[in-house]
Amino acid sequence: MPSAGLRRYVEAVPGNPLPHGILTGCTTVIDVTDTHELLGTEWLPLSCADAHDTTWCPPDNETVPAKEFTRPEVCSAAPVTIYAGAECSAPGFSYSEALQHATETLRMGEQRALEEWFLTNVLCQIGEDLTPAAGAVSVAQGVGVLETWLGTEYGGTGVLHVPVGVGALLGCCNIVHTDTGAPRTLVGNCIVLGSGYAANVGPPDCTVPDPGEAWLYATSPIRIRREAPVPVPDTDGASVDIRTNDRRVLVEAGFVVEIACCRAAAVRVTLC
Repeated sequence: MPSAGLRRYVEAVPGNPLPHGILTGCTTVIDVTDTHELLGTEWLPLSCADAHDTTWCPPDNETVPAKEFTRPEVCSAAPVTIYAGAECSAPGFSYSEALQHATETLRMGEQRALEEWFLTNVLCQIGEDLTPAAGAVSVAQGVGVLETWLGTEYGGTGVLHVPVGVGALLGCCNIVHTDTGAPRTLVGNCIVLGSGYAANVGPPDCTVPDPGEAWLYATSPIRIRREAPVPVPDTDGASVDIRTNDRRVLVEAGFVVEIACCRAAAVRVTLC
């Protein structure tokens, strides 16, 4: 390899985030214009209660049972800020270069960071552990457990949250297909294959599974509110620390992740 003095300086090698993460096909992403939404949100969930059967012609000596009514409970979602920063000696690192570096780092890394935050601060906190008493089940069985929960507790299609490394096992039993773009099960549930879910922790106390095992999650549909990236600071001069002559620039964006029925289920699977 030639010495550094003979090397030619070229443009950086570009990259793209993973195509099936939390910010892609399984999720409705809203670029917010009202910054108040980035302080957190709350809503009355729709379609999160059971429907019931009845009859107008009961058998003799029986009365029509009283109708059941459900009071919706308020759901809420907390905000989170995802950021990326760049630092270098000011004489060799212009503000525009630092801003470009931080902006691209955020573009490539925001999805993974958001998935990790969502897993450790939301999913494992609210997840209902459906793992059988006998222990971890196969990936196919785990998907079946979660889809049964979605079908009985929600009644519609939802989202499965799967560590990206488990994705290779989903094709073994024809569990997923990608005919419509995003990975979906035969039932129609969308699958997020998240690199941030590699932080893999589970309910009820956000513990790491045993080696060779992983946690899978299911939720009703999710919606994400996203802020446009903001540079900090937003001027050249303010980015330089005059004590060290170093330049520091970061770019940050706020997010709010909403779950339709503010519930989740989890199951522990074996990767063997």
